[in-house]
Amino acid sequence: MSLTTNEKRGRERKLQPFINVTPLIDVLLVLLIIFMVISPARPSRFETKIPEKNESPIEQENPFSLIVTVNRAGEYALNQQPASSLSDLQSLLLGALNGRPADQKTVFIKAPRTLRYGDVVKVVDVAKAAGSAPIGLQLEQLEP
Repeated sequence: MSLTTNEKRGRERKLQPFINVTPLIDVLLVLLIIFMVISPARPSRFETKIPEKNESPIEQENPFSLIVTVNRAGEYALNQQPASSLSDLQSLLLGALNGRPADQKTVFIKAPRTLRYGDVVKVVDVAKAAGSAPIGLQLEQLEP
């Protein structure tokens, strides 16, 4: 039985394009699972340790302690030895830390509260580059 041209046109009109979305949903779910697996379980953060307030009398300073002082004028000093710039401070720290055991490489940074945060961060970066660890911020006995 042969089809006439009118019947062929009728069949062509009835056929409409159809997109099967089932495989696309499967691909979407697989991508969702992959991204969930590779994403970090918890965001990384910088944890700080806050010292507890000590009511004991003021202890004698350790003669081996390293204290970097930054004043309001932006001048630096390592254990009262002045440094004209951050590079000079780094060379002083390198000389002071050279030959020390790992448990004596602690550096404390002493700065007034009115000093900009960025200036203190620069000193922390210099201390890290010199090899000191850990680095502490002195909270008591600061300049008024």
